[in-house]
Amino acid sequence: MDHSKEFLELVNEVMPRVTELSVAEAIERHEGGATLIDVREDNEWEAGHARGAVHMGRGVIERDIVQKFPAKDNELILYCGGGYRSALAADNLQEMGYTNVWSMAGGWTAWLEADAPTDMDIPY
Repeated sequence: MDHSKEFLELVNEVMPRVTELSVAEAIERHEGGATLIDVREDNEWEAGHARGAVHMGRGVIERDIVQKFPAKDNELILYCGGGYRSALAADNLQEMGYTNVWSMAGGWTAWLEADAPTDMDIPY
């Protein structure tokens, strides 16, 4: 996907404030109890997502996160398609007081490339 210069500038602005994890680190932390949160759009989620992830789309995560995860020290690992939307969401959650938030570098694309476990909606 081609991203606008303005979008990339916004992402570049937040990146110094966001800590990224690799897919391998995300899997290890998830197995240790961290929550994987897919911030992609509904149709992206429905086509397939990381096994064990919960869905909170980028458009609603800031609105809904406190009801779902009221403890602001919960370990939350966000991912999107390529790592940009999750970085923006992670930055916002940190602004809301969440202290243990990560963005998965490379997002869903990196997850698939790593052959990590998925829940895919495959028609039979």
